Amino acid sequence: MSAPDSDAPVETVWQGKFITAKRQGRWEYVSRARGIRAAVIVAVDDEGHLLLVEQYRVPLGRRCLELPAGLIGDGGDDEADETAAARELEEETGYRAARIESLGEFFSSPGMVSESFTLVRAHGLTRVGEGGGVEGENIIVHRVKLADVPAYVADCRAGGMAIDVKLLLALGADLLNPSSPRA
Repeated sequence: MSAPDSDAPVETVWQGKFITAKRQGRWEYVSRARGIRAAVIVAVDDEGHLLLVEQYRVPLGRRCLELPAGLIGDGGDDEADETAAARELEEETGYRAARIESLGEFFSSPGMVSESFTLVRAHGLTRVGEGGGVEGENIIVHRVKLADVPAYVADCRAGGMAIDVKLLLALGADLLNPSSPRA
């Protein structure tokens, strides 16, 4: 059985520096330009705190709570996923990882975006700076005890902050528990 429109030609409708709008048969979707991909980092320190970042996201019109993340290969070089993840973790959070472990490739919104990201786990964290990202990112770092993440996310949401879908990773057990007040 063939999927509808799977053999239709792909048309580029518009292309910018970072994204491309495409049409294939009846489907319209967005992809990253120039083969750029992303790395998303799960970073839990030796004291059981999850590192989260908060930054303003123009498409949402508000600040968003997220796992640390960043682009792979946006400089045009053939950067390894783990190398990019380590660089982004340090830039955004001020923590350096002794080791980065790949957990696989994931797709964030496959009905609308072809972008995938590599999820990685950072091991052996050492604080080496303040974080905050590169100039203009204005990232705020949050260090939250794993057990407190569901309540922390609920408080952020109640305060009007957007919550990145990738935080479902940290909320999964709480959301799946039928006796949880948030389930």
